[in-house]
Amino acid sequence: MSLTGGTLTAVPALSGTAPSAVRLLSHAAVTAWPADAGSGDGPPVTVPREAAREAARRELAKRMYHESDPSLVQRALNAVWHWFGRTLGAASSVTPGGTVGLVAVILVVVAVLAALWWRLGTPHRPAASAPALFDERTRTAADHRAAAEAHAAQEHWSQAVQERMRAIVRSLEERTLLDSRPGRTADEAAAEAGRFLPAHTDRLRSAARQFDDVTYGGRSASEQSYRRIAELDRDLERTRPALADSTADTAHDTAQGAAG
Repeated sequence: MSLTGGTLTAVPALSGTAPSAVRLLSHAAVTAWPADAGSGDGPPVTVPREAAREAARRELAKRMYHESDPSLVQRALNAVWHWFGRTLGAASSVTPGGTVGLVAVILVVVAVLAALWWRLGTPHRPAASAPALFDERTRTAADHRAAAEAHAAQEHWSQAVQERMRAIVRSLEERTLLDSRPGRTADEAAAEAGRFLPAHTDRLRSAARQFDDVTYGGRSASEQSYRRIAELDRDLERTRPALADSTADTAHDTAQGAAG
């Protein structure tokens, strides 16, 4: 800064950072000469230190001096990395082997966690008991099928699987292949129905497992799983129970014996 003809003007931009420039100007008085200083007549004019500091601060606050400053995000990242470095350094100082030992410990922990995850699989909420398949409302198989199709139309596959499994069991009850027993579970229904429909035993058990996984295991059903259970429902509708077949065969053999 200099005073020329009684006016305070800025000198060319100072090298270094803005705070450094402020400190330099704060510890020295800014000296200026009158307009006719070239003649060498008259004493120099000295600017007070506080005025010089304030003038330097205003000058260095201009945008042109801060164009290369790091952004707020960059400063935040720098702070995070600085904290991480200090934490890592503190941990390595108490770990045998220093940084190499710390890295080895971290790798061992990650390997153990990966092995447990692979061995145990994704954790799911365990079912404390096997809740009943139906709630207190009594609906027909057609009602459950309609509800399943409505959920499927909205791509709510988990609810669609639940309703389709209920439709299967209710249909078997309506056909008197299963008794209407409150509190029956999906697994129990599949096991009982398999005795009368042995060709579909495996598919019934798979459908019951899918129902339990969705309802009590916290898993999500897919469109393919719903299509499979819906196909099972249609196939069961067209399948004659084994009990009816054996009864018809027995009656036929009895009739042949009487004729002979």
